[in-house]
Amino acid sequence: MIVTTTPNVEGHPIRTYHGIVVGEAIVGANVVRDFFARVTDVIGGRSGAYESKLQDAREIALQEMQDRAARLGGNAVVGVDLDYEVVGDSMLMVSASGTAVTLG
Repeated sequence: MIVTTTPNVEGHPIRTYHGIVVGEAIVGANVVRDFFARVTDVIGGRSGAYESKLQDAREIALQEMQDRAARLGGNAVVGVDLDYEVVGDSMLMVSASGTAVTLG
Protein backbone atom coordinates (compact mmCIF):
# COMPACT_ATOMS: atom_id res chain seq x y z
CA MET A 1 0.00 0.00 0.00
CA ILE A 2 1.33 3.43 -0.93
CA VAL A 3 1.33 5.85 2.01
CA THR A 4 2.35 9.45 1.36
CA THR A 5 2.15 12.88 2.90
CA THR A 6 1.41 14.40 -0.50
CA PRO A 7 -2.19 14.88 -1.72
CA ASN A 8 -1.65 12.62 -4.72
CA VAL A 9 0.75 10.06 -6.17
CA GLU A 10 2.52 11.17 -9.31
CA GLY A 11 1.60 9.00 -12.27
CA HIS A 12 -1.29 7.34 -10.44
CA PRO A 13 -4.65 9.07 -10.77
CA ILE A 14 -7.03 8.81 -7.83
CA ARG A 15 -10.10 6.83 -8.94
CA THR A 16 -12.06 6.75 -5.67
CA TYR A 17 -11.93 8.59 -2.35
CA HIS A 18 -12.98 6.37 0.57
CA GLY A 19 -12.72 8.90 3.39
CA ILE A 20 -10.48 9.76 6.30
CA VAL A 21 -8.69 6.96 8.10
CA VAL A 22 -6.89 7.20 11.42
CA GLY A 23 -4.57 4.97 13.42
CA GLU A 24 -3.56 5.58 17.03
CA ALA A 25 -1.06 4.08 19.39
CA ILE A 26 -0.55 4.91 23.05
CA VAL A 27 2.49 3.47 24.76
CA GLY A 28 3.70 3.79 28.32
CA ALA A 29 7.19 4.43 29.58
CA ASN A 30 8.36 2.94 32.85
CA VAL A 31 9.95 4.69 35.81
CA VAL A 32 13.46 3.26 35.28
CA ARG A 33 13.48 4.29 31.61
CA ASP A 34 12.16 7.76 32.59
CA PHE A 35 14.97 8.17 35.12
CA PHE A 36 17.70 7.22 32.66
CA ALA A 37 16.15 9.34 29.92
CA ARG A 38 16.31 12.36 32.26
CA VAL A 39 19.96 11.61 33.04
CA THR A 40 20.70 11.32 29.33
CA ASP A 41 18.90 14.60 28.64
CA VAL A 42 20.92 16.35 31.37
CA ILE A 43 24.27 15.21 29.98
CA GLY A 44 23.23 16.07 26.43
CA GLY A 45 22.80 12.65 24.86
CA ARG A 46 19.90 11.12 23.01
CA SER A 47 17.33 9.00 24.77
CA GLY A 48 17.38 5.74 22.85
CA ALA A 49 14.64 4.29 25.04
CA TYR A 50 12.18 7.03 24.13
CA GLU A 51 13.22 7.03 20.48
CA SER A 52 12.52 3.31 20.33
CA LYS A 53 9.11 3.75 21.97
CA LEU A 54 8.20 6.53 19.53
CA GLN A 55 9.27 4.41 16.57
CA ASP A 56 7.18 1.48 17.78
CA ALA A 57 4.14 3.71 18.33
CA ARG A 58 4.53 5.35 14.91
CA GLU A 59 4.72 1.96 13.16
CA ILE A 60 1.62 0.73 15.01
CA ALA A 61 -0.36 3.88 14.18
CA LEU A 62 0.62 3.76 10.49
CA GLN A 63 -0.21 0.06 10.21
CA GLU A 64 -3.59 0.56 11.89
CA MET A 65 -4.35 3.41 9.47
CA GLN A 66 -3.40 1.23 6.48
CA ASP A 67 -5.54 -1.64 7.75
CA ARG A 68 -8.54 0.68 8.00
CA ALA A 69 -7.90 1.99 4.48
CA ALA A 70 -7.76 -1.56 3.13
CA ARG A 71 -11.06 -2.44 4.85
CA LEU A 72 -12.64 0.50 3.03
CA GLY A 73 -11.33 -0.80 -0.30
CA GLY A 74 -8.40 1.60 -0.65
CA ASN A 75 -4.99 0.74 -2.02
CA ALA A 76 -3.27 3.93 -0.83
CA VAL A 77 -3.45 6.65 1.80
CA VAL A 78 -2.66 10.22 0.77
CA GLY A 79 -2.23 13.42 2.77
CA VAL A 80 -0.86 11.55 5.79
CA ASP A 81 -0.19 13.55 8.95
CA LEU A 82 1.54 12.28 12.07
CA ASP A 83 0.87 13.81 15.47
CA TYR A 84 2.71 13.16 18.72
CA GLU A 85 1.29 13.91 22.18
CA VAL A 86 2.16 13.23 25.80
CA VAL A 87 -0.78 11.78 27.72
CA GLY A 88 -0.57 12.04 31.49
CA ASP A 89 2.87 11.74 33.03
CA SER A 90 4.26 8.73 31.21
CA MET A 91 2.18 7.88 28.16
CA LEU A 92 3.11 8.71 24.58
CA MET A 93 0.47 8.89 21.85
CA VAL A 94 1.06 8.84 18.13
CA SER A 95 -1.78 9.29 15.69
CA ALA A 96 -1.63 8.94 11.92
CA SER A 97 -4.40 10.25 9.69
CA GLY A 98 -4.94 10.51 5.96
CA THR A 99 -7.39 9.89 3.15
CA ALA A 100 -7.95 6.34 1.92
CA VAL A 101 -8.08 6.24 -1.88
CA THR A 102 -8.04 3.81 -4.77
CA LEU A 103 -5.36 4.64 -7.30
CA GLY A 104 -5.77 3.90 -10.99
